[in-house]
Amino acid sequence: MTTTAAVDPATGTDFVQLLTPEGERVHHPVHDIDPSPEELRGLYRDMVLARRVDGEGVTLQRQGELGLWPSLLGQEAAQVGAARALRDDDHVFPSYREHGVALCRGVDPLDLLALFRGVTNGSWDPEERRFHLYTLVIGSQTLHATGYAMGLAKDGAETAVLACFGDGATSQGDVSEAFNFAAVYDAPVVFLCQNNQFAISESNERQTRVPLHQRARGFGFPGVRVDGNDVLACLAVTRWALERARRGEGPALIEAFTYRMGAHTTSDDPTRYRDAAEVAAWEARDPILRLRTHLERQGLADEAFFADVEAEGEALARSVRAGVRAMPDPGFPSLFDHVYADGHALVDEERALFAAYQEQFAEEVARP
Repeated sequence: MTTTAAVDPATGTDFVQLLTPEGERVHHPVHDIDPSPEELRGLYRDMVLARRVDGEGVTLQRQGELGLWPSLLGQEAAQVGAARALRDDDHVFPSYREHGVALCRGVDPLDLLALFRGVTNGSWDPEERRFHLYTLVIGSQTLHATGYAMGLAKDGAETAVLACFGDGATSQGDVSEAFNFAAVYDAPVVFLCQNNQFAISESNERQTRVPLHQRARGFGFPGVRVDGNDVLACLAVTRWALERARRGEGPALIEAFTYRMGAHTTSDDPTRYRDAAEVAAWEARDPILRLRTHLERQGLADEAFFADVEAEGEALARSVRAGVRAMPDPGFPSLFDHVYADGHALVDEERALFAAYQEQFAEEVARP
């Protein structure tokens, strides 16, 4: 084991890394942890289950059971590492891809899938799980998180808030406003940016001229880039950021440099805007494979353990599949029911147009 400040080969930028893509354990002079074998196995299990639920979400959408699904494939380390750094009383404000964080916080995966089936607007209790509702409006949750963190500080609570968002959200004004408010008021909030390289089809190079973590400096708080495919580094840096936030030292920005291995959502075709060779290069950095390699080389897990985790994942997938298929179909009028608090002429018009559209299908079925 060696002590090193890693440099990302793709960008030449320093970042925190504790587990190399080859599964070698290295140490960082500032951000380091010493997890137990049990903790390492737990992180592996979390990532495998998150990937399995995510894969089932993609399959169910392809089978017509979901309207949409945003895959987390490739981002398991960033999400699980950050989630396992949280205390039970910390709060999370997610975007719409934080399935791994949700599972670590104890949210039923069926609650996530129900959102994308259209049968609920959010069926878990944010207070109970300290995991707030998914946010589809890009970047707005950073303001919600900052405001909530300011309230916690005003109440004297020694609690931190984690705000999750992607690289594309950093182009939104909401994020800059959240950074500024958090800095000025020393809000106990940690901003976790999962830089998966693409805001839908727009590459990160078209969004910014400097590494995203450096933006924090302009607002007056620290920013750290971490190997987003290294679950140990993500755990260590998030734990550090949350602890300093709880001590009243203000916000921090973590840029988890990772890669979206799948499509932006199931309505996207990533082959139209990215190179297959680039995808293959990132496959070699797979977060689950590197931790498994480490566990095997260090004799910290045997084949029985890996088989048990695999079986648990398959059982979870079967349960999720059965649960989704047992859900009711979403009633189309509900799409229009809560757009405004009161009635609205345009919404009424759109409801009528959609009803007429639906009736066309009923007529087709009724024909002999």
